Amino acid sequence: MTDIREVSVDELRHLVSDRAMSGETMLLNMGPQHPSTHGVLRLLLELDGEVVVNVIPDIGFLHTGVEKTAESKNYQQAEVMTDRLDYLNPMGNNLTYCLAVEKLTELDVPPRAQAIRVILAELQRISSHLLWLGTSALDLGAMSMFLYCFRERELVLNIFELVSGQRMMTTFIRPGGLWRDVPVEFEATVRDFLKAMPRRIKEYDDLLEKNEIFLDRTKGIGILTKEDCFQYGLSGPVIRGSGVAHDLRKKQPYSGYDLYDFDIPTHPEGDVYARYRVRVEEMTQSLRIIEQALNKLPYGPVRSNNRKYVPPPRSEIGVSMEALIHHFKLWTEGFTPPAGHVYVATESPRGELGVYMESDGTARPYRVHLVTPTFVNLQAVPVMSRKHYIADLIGIVGSIDIVLGDADR
Repeated sequence: MTDIREVSVDELRHLVSDRAMSGETMLLNMGPQHPSTHGVLRLLLELDGEVVVNVIPDIGFLHTGVEKTAESKNYQQAEVMTDRLDYLNPMGNNLTYCLAVEKLTELDVPPRAQAIRVILAELQRISSHLLWLGTSALDLGAMSMFLYCFRERELVLNIFELVSGQRMMTTFIRPGGLWRDVPVEFEATVRDFLKAMPRRIKEYDDLLEKNEIFLDRTKGIGILTKEDCFQYGLSGPVIRGSGVAHDLRKKQPYSGYDLYDFDIPTHPEGDVYARYRVRVEEMTQSLRIIEQALNKLPYGPVRSNNRKYVPPPRSEIGVSMEALIHHFKLWTEGFTPPAGHVYVATESPRGELGVYMESDGTARPYRVHLVTPTFVNLQAVPVMSRKHYIADLIGIVGSIDIVLGDADR
């Protein structure tokens, strides 16, 4: 993506049509603002009247340098920053980062921790889709949806607070397992959520499925074909809304997802409405996964016993000098994985989230590189928007569920 702020007039000729340079069409800034997105985005629009000729996304307003900062910290310290990337998927970010560390160090994860990780990741997916549905519907004029979706999202955040003491930036998933075991009331709280959600999802359908304004602004708008998805390397609900049944939880199972029975919702139309349907149906599938994980939640430890990479239990620190020293050294000096490099990808609510990690044998990662779905999916905005009205842009941009913190890293 090109930064228009640094583009000369000669370079601009290659980005927009000759009609724009001659004044036949109009160049218009949309932003930098917060249009249907989580973060700050600027779109340079080329318009023929109210019809979109071209869209050039301009990102980078939230750039934080997370990757380079991670390389200046040890492996445990660097994980904290993953919470702040896609801040609607902190649990998923933690999980992806930890999977990379565990692959690099060949660190085992106990079965109980694996199951709890899946439960929390799927709760996070539901929370993210709820916020997307509420804000996207609000942008299209359906204010009630925003209130209802946030009502249910609060239930998920309450569960996160129950297990970690924090609603969003939890850093609860750690290399080798979890920070600690979940409290005794965790299962009952999650089951209450599972019981309430199907009825609430039906409420969303009842509000939107026969809403003529919502249907007019989503059906046949922002179409992406399968070929477009493959050409641009898109992922997540965006491609499943174009009929591509690709989900890393099925294609490359991680964290025990191969143990659960669930479907991959797809719709072939490729428009804004299809992407809406996919996300709503994905929430139902996430409920199925969570229920299965709860039903066979094993007993046992939630952290690896590999003391080379995992701190000792807190209960040992007060009674064992060796445990106290070991804990202190791990958190101040870090651990040293063997030299090598790994790549791990997971299915975030927005698509493929990957971590490339390279170790030079020291306590700090030599390289941390993040492959984020928002950055990739944003490339498709020009294809989706051409020949539509400028009024359709909000729905189109919102339909790919952009979180700019995920792109500007």
